[in-house]
Amino acid sequence: MANPAGGVILAQNAPGVADAAQGAMAQNAAEGARMAAEVARQAAEAAQAYAAAAQQSYAELAGNAAHALTGGAIDPFVFQLAIFVLAVFVGYYVVWSVTPALHTPLMSVTNAISSVIVVGALLAVGVDTVAEGTGWARGFGFVGLVLAAVNIFGGFLVTSRMLAMYSKKK
Repeated sequence: MANPAGGVILAQNAPGVADAAQGAMAQNAAEGARMAAEVARQAAEAAQAYAAAAQQSYAELAGNAAHALTGGAIDPFVFQLAIFVLAVFVGYYVVWSVTPALHTPLMSVTNAISSVIVVGALLAVGVDTVAEGTGWARGFGFVGLVLAAVNIFGGFLVTSRMLAMYSKKK
């Protein structure tokens, strides 16, 4: 039956039809919720698998590759230690070959890197609030925080001395 405005009135004339329509809508909504839950479960499993795969760092992967390629002759720890030692030597020669005129920009970049290290060290110091048994992480975080702070403040002192060398004498 049509109402004067031109619409159909189902609830007044056929209450069973309205109940059936509401039941079908509820069933469709429940099915949609089940499908959404399944998609969410699959996404969570995929994210967990991706996180597990991303836990290994590139140095670990390179160490494991060297271990596999040499038939177990090179321990991954030794390979990673060799990379660290090479990085120390390269860093030493790069820094000491910088002319004094470039020292100030180099120190500003070093201070920026140290400020990022401070953020990571603060996160490591606060790790006890997240998990238990993290004494080593807190200790290394504190040491990293102290060393980065010394680097930042020492960098500012050295930079001000370098700039004082270029200022005009009074």
